[in-house]
Amino acid sequence: MATCGELLVQLLEAYGVELVFGIPGVHTVELYRGLPSTGIRHVTPRHEQGAGFMADGYARVSGKPGVCFIVTGPGMTNILTAMGQAYADSIPMLVISAVNRTEQLGMGDGRLHELPSQRNVVAGVSAFSHTLLHADQLPQVLARAFALFASARPRPVHIEIPIDVIAAQADPAIVSLRALPKRPAPQAADIALAAQWLKAAKTPLIILGGGAADAATAIRSLAEHLDAPVINTVNAKGILPPAHPLRIGENMAFPPVHEAIAKADVVLAIGTEFGETEMYPEPKPLQFGGKLIRIDIDSEQLVRAVSADLPILSDAGQAVAAINQALGVQGGRSNADTPGAKRAAIVRAETSKHWWPAVSLHQRIAKIVLDTLPDAIIAGDSTEPVYALNQCYESPSPRSYFNSSTGYGTLGYGLPAGIGAKLAAPGRPVVVPIGDGGLQFTIAELASAVEAEIPLIVLLWNNDGYGEIKTYMVDRQIEPIGVDIFTPDFLTIAKGFGCGATRPGSVDELVAALRQAATGKAPTVIEIRADAPYVAKLAGA
Repeated sequence: MATCGELLVQLLEAYGVELVFGIPGVHTVELYRGLPSTGIRHVTPRHEQGAGFMADGYARVSGKPGVCFIVTGPGMTNILTAMGQAYADSIPMLVISAVNRTEQLGMGDGRLHELPSQRNVVAGVSAFSHTLLHADQLPQVLARAFALFASARPRPVHIEIPIDVIAAQADPAIVSLRALPKRPAPQAADIALAAQWLKAAKTPLIILGGGAADAATAIRSLAEHLDAPVINTVNAKGILPPAHPLRIGENMAFPPVHEAIAKADVVLAIGTEFGETEMYPEPKPLQFGGKLIRIDIDSEQLVRAVSADLPILSDAGQAVAAINQALGVQGGRSNADTPGAKRAAIVRAETSKHWWPAVSLHQRIAKIVLDTLPDAIIAGDSTEPVYALNQCYESPSPRSYFNSSTGYGTLGYGLPAGIGAKLAAPGRPVVVPIGDGGLQFTIAELASAVEAEIPLIVLLWNNDGYGEIKTYMVDRQIEPIGVDIFTPDFLTIAKGFGCGATRPGSVDELVAALRQAATGKAPTVIEIRADAPYVAKLAGA
């Protein structure tokens, strides 16, 4: 016999889980009893929100669900923000928590960590939340979670286990995997109609969302075959390689991009919800002058926001592969002389005229980063550099650029998410653009990274406060209040945590700092002062 907690970690390992983020507590220690007998690595954050953000970053880079062990009550309320970000951006996350003993549930007796109903609290940020009342139910409930991750729109799943059930004896024979369903395939009639429309199109256009990230090769072949300009939303960056002639831009609210959508006779949208955070800072309703084909794995999403002339419920990769087969796609052409590439070039040139000044500045800083670290993953916070890069950055590959400015839009995400990203891709440099305000939300996670020997590069943009919000207030003639916050000495704090820390005084010093940081065994905080002379030169270049 074994405990339910011991069998749980055995099942997680059988499902391919390699990493768990968690902070042990008196209600969850039985979840840890069986960990040493598995190959699962445990990473301890300094706050449960950090655990959730780490799991999020790990999932975005690896494509696998991030897993957290979370204590009852305050642990669950702490992780809710991270679950909200993952829910908004369709990130697979498994949160396993304790809950009070079975006979105590809902009694309101003032027990340690007691909530009237954890499941009700979690309901809005999870695909489902389940209370495991008997160990024998464990294989079925975990199979539900991994079936969702494998074949549906991935979102957080919460499983709570009463502390008496975690410690209860159970038969090891229950440790068996259930066959998981495959992702949905498209209907043949839908593919035939989509291919017919696309073949006849004179000015086709493709819009890509995060749901298209794993179908990059097929999508690129289709775009080149159709000679269709492509809009990469934030979580789709990298599907087209840098400098691809069909890349049209990102921000669908900028007039040239907005007009290109309206003028297209057929728009193919893959794995995108057309969220307003893709249209920072002034979202506007999209206009479609031609037919709209939407491919999405979520049936409800197909009828939200924008109504499609042809909604196709399917995994993106299967649908695009089927369209390619129907069209006889053998690979396309990638040069700047095609009509589609010329259309894209005009829109790119016109769009750059709508950039605010910070875009060009941070584009130049990002180029320095990529020239120095060509295979870098960028895991960003909600901060000026990230808002700017969302408009212009060209990622070297899919799942290599993401941030919290999309969807839920939380602060403090970048540092812990970068830790998760580095754990998912230890051989690649991970750079975290984050502001001085956002870093103060989760700066304690520097200790987690030092402890786990994670050489993360924290690229700190320091403008002494909440600069983006201050600008927003000034533009609306609102007296700035609460935005000029006290700014600590980040370099001293970073060194106190055992991190490297430097404030470059020139581009050459920035390059040297990036190179050195990429070879270390601990995080490095590289502070870029917004008022530094070399930054002013870059802004005016």
